[in-house]
Amino acid sequence: MNRYAQVLSLFLMILTGYCQAQNTTGTYKIIQKVALPGDDGWDFLTVDSDARRVYLTHNNSVQVIDADTYKLIGAVENVPRPHGVVVLSELGKGYATSGDPGSVVVFDLKTFKRLAEIKTYADTDVILYDKSTGMVLTFDGDSKNATIIDPKKDELVKTIDLKAAPEVAVSDGQGVLYDNLESSSEIIKLDAKTLKVLARWPLAPGDSPSGLSMDIQNNLLFSGCRNKTLVIMSALNGKVIQTFPIGEHVDGTCFDPALANVFVSNGDGTLTVVHEDAPDHFTLVGNVTTEPGARTLAFDAKTGHIFLPTAKTVEQHQDSKTKGKPHRKVIPGTFRLLVLGQ
Repeated sequence: MNRYAQVLSLFLMILTGYCQAQNTTGTYKIIQKVALPGDDGWDFLTVDSDARRVYLTHNNSVQVIDADTYKLIGAVENVPRPHGVVVLSELGKGYATSGDPGSVVVFDLKTFKRLAEIKTYADTDVILYDKSTGMVLTFDGDSKNATIIDPKKDELVKTIDLKAAPEVAVSDGQGVLYDNLESSSEIIKLDAKTLKVLARWPLAPGDSPSGLSMDIQNNLLFSGCRNKTLVIMSALNGKVIQTFPIGEHVDGTCFDPALANVFVSNGDGTLTVVHEDAPDHFTLVGNVTTEPGARTLAFDAKTGHIFLPTAKTVEQHQDSKTKGKPHRKVIPGTFRLLVLGQ
């Protein structure tokens, strides 16, 4: 009887965890497809949940979309090879990275006019605002470095060599940053004020990391790796807690603290959903069908909606512009923003 009771208790625990996961995740699906102008490439997007705006880097510009009506309300023009955006409502300014020539474009949040351009380094990619220091930081892929920008003066004040190509970074809001190092398959822990490297942690079995997000309350990092692996790591000591299979061509992850869900956007047309049952245990909920190319994402904390940009593409022949590498070209008139919800 004791053994029977133990088995029954274990079964009930598993069933309860499953039901809780189902109740908190629901069924995500595409609820809107928003056609947007422009036939060039795209990268990251940012949601300002309070101001109800979505900032999307696309077509050598930053397109600004109403987060409720999904209408295009403006654009920041002349941002060559744009990558990331942060907005500082208290200063009325936004910052967008330009990978070529390597700079940060400062723009007005009301008019979307360019205010300044701060010279940085080649392949300036990810951009981040750290509340603890009040500084804007960039992570520059090909240059293998990071910078600190003072947003009150709009000046670059510090640069540090990271020894490897950085990708997405996050802040815990308490003076510590974390960044995926794509070329060395590591996560580094940084002092937000000095950019001093505090620790380097291997992501194995993950390889070639891209998207990174964080459960700040529980000190957990979620790294999407291009060997089709999601690595969940402790932000306290770098211990790998759990791993999950994901789709191909990942470029983004995000975390919903209200429902304790991790989302991973894959360029193969899937969105992997993982539920945090406890800080040391996660469950794979499943894969939502999106569309091919939807590799980056942003989360709206107010509505729980997820935004993913994509377009139909065709493979092009190798040429001098791509340095002999095959590439894909956007089919005119097919660029759109997907909105996912429950």
